[in-house]
Amino acid sequence: MSRKEKELYTALYKILGVWPRNIQYYKVALMHKSLGHRDINPKTKRLGKRISNERLEFLGDAILDAVVGDLVYRRYKGKPEGFLTNTRSKLVQRETLGRLAQQMGITKLIMVSGRSIQHNSYIGGNAFEALVGALYLDRGYDACMTFWNKRVMGEYLNADKIAYKEMNFKSKLLEWSQKNKVQLEYRMVSQRQDENGSPIFDYAVVLNGIVCLEGEGYSKKEAQQMASEKTLNKLRADKAFADKILVVQLEQQGSETEEGKNVGIESFMKVIAAEQAIDELSLDDVSAKELSREDIIAAAEAAAYSEKEGVI
Repeated sequence: MSRKEKELYTALYKILGVWPRNIQYYKVALMHKSLGHRDINPKTKRLGKRISNERLEFLGDAILDAVVGDLVYRRYKGKPEGFLTNTRSKLVQRETLGRLAQQMGITKLIMVSGRSIQHNSYIGGNAFEALVGALYLDRGYDACMTFWNKRVMGEYLNADKIAYKEMNFKSKLLEWSQKNKVQLEYRMVSQRQDENGSPIFDYAVVLNGIVCLEGEGYSKKEAQQMASEKTLNKLRADKAFADKILVVQLEQQGSETEEGKNVGIESFMKVIAAEQAIDELSLDDVSAKELSREDIIAAAEAAAYSEKEGVI
């Protein structure tokens, strides 16, 4: 066994908590498609099919759904299906898996065609799923369950705080826009691929027809979250920008009624109320703070119902 292979065994043991039996599964799990690597036909000695972690990624995604679904079902006894589905999806979403890949050291093991992928949560999340697929083939379902419960949940993730993750930038902006009757939409600006062939999305927040800030990400949701965060920060920091949005809103409201055509005390009070809403806009509660487990679960359950009804 070469020194490089010994290092891989050791690195995988630190990540998974068990020694690999068939190292080939894990090697493939860490191969990004950009490598263009091909297997060799033992009979003809010719290059065969391309090898990448995409098939293992597919398998790992299914195993993670089962493992995390089992965990959520047992952990939150008596909770309805909507809450369970919402919580599971947040635990295994691309951004979460990408961060795990970075924190656990998976990202630096990924073999990409000579390019750094430290910034790319999309590739990291895919490799995490592929590694779970490799672990399943190598050691079975129970090993995957133990890995998730002891290594991931035991050291890196707080399930209850993740369950409350719906309080995010996108939902915060939606909450503010609904409260102030501001029309909110997300508009795709562009879509392209990075040097490794992964899709990159660019979305802009549009408030009352005014194009605001743009965000970029390896998924539509990630791009919209980034755009929402930038817009929220600008609303709080730039009074002229906020006034521009609110003036358009007041003009739209005024054109709908005869009373709104005249600028009087009522219109003045609307301006004051709208400006106060900007002043009160806070991002302190975007992520879960020190709440009790019961409060977190209740809030997450409410978010699940809202999402199901199309509110979020």
